Amino acid sequence: MTPREVFERAMRPEALAGEVSGDHLADDVVIEWPFAALGRPRRIEGKAAFLAMAGPARAAMPIRIDECAIDTVHETADPEVIVVEYRLGGVRTATGERGSTDLIAVLRVRDGKVVHWREYQDTLAIAQSMGA
Repeated sequence: MTPREVFERAMRPEALAGEVSGDHLADDVVIEWPFAALGRPRRIEGKAAFLAMAGPARAAMPIRIDECAIDTVHETADPEVIVVEYRLGGVRTATGERGSTDLIAVLRVRDGKVVHWREYQDTLAIAQSMGA
């Protein structure tokens, strides 16, 4: 699979709405959020560590993510690496209010699995969409 196909598989609607499976991640994946909000991890190493964090974090979110709109996929000189500009949208479960936030991810994909995912988030917009 190409890096774009792996990203699209990770962001399909059923994956966004359901349990975090990590089927698109290599066992030794590194996931980074350089601008993570205070108290949130900036780096996680390994699929198992990511799933241990992401499952409970997703379950505790006051928002149900139900949409991923890919704005642009930038191919790079390295065939394993893409830069994706995208938007996640969802519904605040307590109020039914819709919200969205823009993100940028840099992915390295090898043998059909993400080995490195660096995501740049608008942490203020995310906090506002969650009612914080």
